[in-house]
Amino acid sequence: MSKPAKTFLALNVLLIFCLAMAAQEKPVVLKGGKLLTVSHGVIENGVLFMQGGKITAVSAGGSAKIPRDARVIDVTGMTVYPGLIDSETHLGLTEISAEDMTNDLIESSDEIMPHMHVYDAFHGESELIPVARFNGITNAIVAPDSGDTLPGQDAFIQLDGRSSREMLLMKDIALPLNFTGEQRRNETWEKRKFPSTRMGLAAQLRQAFLDAQDYKQKLADYEKKKSEATGDDKDKKAPTPPKRDLKLEALLPYVDGERPIVLAAQEGSDLETAVALAREFNLKFVLNHISHSQKILDYVVSLKAPVIVGPIYEDPKPEERYDAVYRLPAMLQQRGVKIVFASYDAHNVRNLPYAAGYATAFGLPHDEALKAITLNAAEVWGVADQLGSLDAGKTANVVVASGDPLDVKTDVKQVFIAGREIPMTNRQTMLRDQYGGK
Repeated sequence: MSKPAKTFLALNVLLIFCLAMAAQEKPVVLKGGKLLTVSHGVIENGVLFMQGGKITAVSAGGSAKIPRDARVIDVTGMTVYPGLIDSETHLGLTEISAEDMTNDLIESSDEIMPHMHVYDAFHGESELIPVARFNGITNAIVAPDSGDTLPGQDAFIQLDGRSSREMLLMKDIALPLNFTGEQRRNETWEKRKFPSTRMGLAAQLRQAFLDAQDYKQKLADYEKKKSEATGDDKDKKAPTPPKRDLKLEALLPYVDGERPIVLAAQEGSDLETAVALAREFNLKFVLNHISHSQKILDYVVSLKAPVIVGPIYEDPKPEERYDAVYRLPAMLQQRGVKIVFASYDAHNVRNLPYAAGYATAFGLPHDEALKAITLNAAEVWGVADQLGSLDAGKTANVVVASGDPLDVKTDVKQVFIAGREIPMTNRQTMLRDQYGGK
């Protein structure tokens, strides 16, 4: 992540800390629970301190000195772990799937829309957000739908805040590049301008990045001429800046390697084509949707790129083993690939920990599955200094639950976001309480 991007993120996180501090003047102590720190093992009978929106200390119970003014919450018998991070969702972009007015998932007027920003459409008041955090998800990547090759830039959110603005920790964190075949337009109207083949998709993408490189050069030439024209020679005419192009401007941080693209390709041949394109323009990338690329696993490993695994519940292809998709997370992790999980949804983000848990049944170690929805995700998205583990100095995004976070039988009892005790209610619990006894 670039220095300006990190500065922007730090300022947003600081704002949330300040808001939390106002509501959390006194220390809050979670005492007696089993702490899954993620970064440094498990602490039985642990004590976790929170103040000012941050985790201030983590220790074993016997060595903890609790301030007199602290609010102590007894979590004996409970499991405490960091807030979970979903690496691709549509939260805040859709509410009711069947109602078009509530959907801002994709702009279908063009294939190439890198100047689209999720933050322009993000709806922080979505009823789906409290449902997601009810099961311990505290942060998420919000992405457009995958119907376009370059559908717009992702945002990184925190699932609590007084407004959408406060919830947007990083407005433009990555750019999806989709090359699954789904992006082909197969309509038959005359003079269509959209590609209908993979060849067309690749050619259109290549032209977009070439145009961005040319635009970058024109900007550089303009700045050079501008600096030369500011000297003592008054006869020099001020240069004319190039016409501003939002599409090409949006691609510059990616062409410069400041931000990653999220490269989605399912089949092995699609993946090889998309990666070749990315390397042609020296793009940094995170791999996505590679569920059916087991035949070229050596190639995937050689790329040394993080992988968003899933959807793990996807059916295998006719030529694949029945467990090909289910085993992929373990196969990648065993070969040294950093993996993260995603729900790829808005309505079922709460099921994120169960996708990770499902992978443990097919060889993924439990500790690695938990890392894939906490610390690994924080590292991939450049926020590991703030999120992903129970460490002093990090944001106090903390979950208290009845047991293993990956177990469907576990109930989340309390969620803290930036130290704030989140109300454990949502539209579903409201409906349950209203009609459940009738």
